[in-house]
This record gives sequence, C-alpha cells and structure tokens, in this order.
Amino acid sequence: MARSRSDVLETAILGLLNESPLHGYELRKRLNLMLGSFRAFSYGSLYPALKAMVAHGHIVGTESPTTPPHALSGKRARIVYQLTAEGKERLQTVLATSGPAAWEDESFDVRFAFFAQTDAETRLRILEGRRTRLTERLESVKESAARTRERLDEYTLELQRHGLEQVEREVRWLDGLITTERDRRRTRPSSGPENHHGQDNH
Repeated sequence: MARSRSDVLETAILGLLNESPLHGYELRKRLNLMLGSFRAFSYGSLYPALKAMVAHGHIVGTESPTTPPHALSGKRARIVYQLTAEGKERLQTVLATSGPAAWEDESFDVRFAFFAQTDAETRLRILEGRRTRLTERLESVKESAARTRERLDEYTLELQRHGLEQVEREVRWLDGLITTERDRRRTRPSSGPENHHGQDNH
C-alpha cells in the first residue's frame, strides 16, 4: 500500500511539473488541490519524494534567481523543480499504463487529472477498468446488505445506503465518460495520434 501511495505521489508530481516548473511551495498547493481525497498525502511526504526523484534523475531542483537568500531574515532561496528528459520519459511510461494500478482507489483520481496528456485508447481502458471494479464492489456491498439488513440499526442501514448511492453515482458518471470517449473515437476514425502536449488540463 505504501508503495502504491508513493507511486501516486510521484505521478502527480511528474504530471504537474510537465505543465510547468514549480517552486516547492506552489507544487505543494497544487498537489493539495489535486489530492484532496488522497488522505495519505501530507506535506511531510512531499520533500522526501522530491529528493528521491532528484536522486533518480527524473527532476532537477535549482535555486530561483528571483528569490536570493536573505541573510537578515534567514530565508533560503526557493528551489524550482522541473522535469528532466528522463522524467518526461518516466511520465509517458506511467501515462501509457492502463492496468489495475491505474483504476484502483489509490490512483484513479490522479490518472484522471492527467487524461489530457493520456492517449484515447488508454483513457478508455482505464475508465472501463474502473467501472468493472466498481460494479464488482456494488454487487458485493448489495449482497452483504441483504444478508445483514435485519440485524442492523437504522443509522447503520442509512450509512450503508449512502455508501451504495455513492458507488452507483460514480458508475453512472463513468458510463457517461465512457460513452463520450467511444463517440469521440467513432467521429474521428481517420485522425492520427492525438497531440496532448500544451493542452490545458483545467
């Protein structure tokens, strides 16, 4: 589990830096927005992750010339992080994967956030994989609910119902996204590979 969390954080950092170089502070803010539901993320885990990525040669950190050290205030120069060629290659490798790691709870949101940088075939496989996983979960929860209903109090039942509704809502959302992706492919059969670089993800 810890490994998948560090993988998700690495993917998020690579994807954000692919858009533009960022100061550690700005990177932290953007990660916080993106990983709002990613409960394992903490500021304390960011800098060790950046350090490891620098060691692997995926990113470089350089002191920003606009913020020199202030001798009196004790402030240090801000470090600006940016992708290396190896980092871009690593990101492309990650964005091309569409197996279970891409559609599990830990990483789906981050992969979805970078769909503008992901090719259409991979997007569709991730969405379909996510939908299959949630449908399996839905069946399992429904079976469990049917078995335990008479033994539960009204509040636990309400919580169970709420959980079911959340999964059902996400399945409907995924259905819409999958339909859109399939329609897009049907209307552009002769187009070549999509050019995702330079697109705005927001």
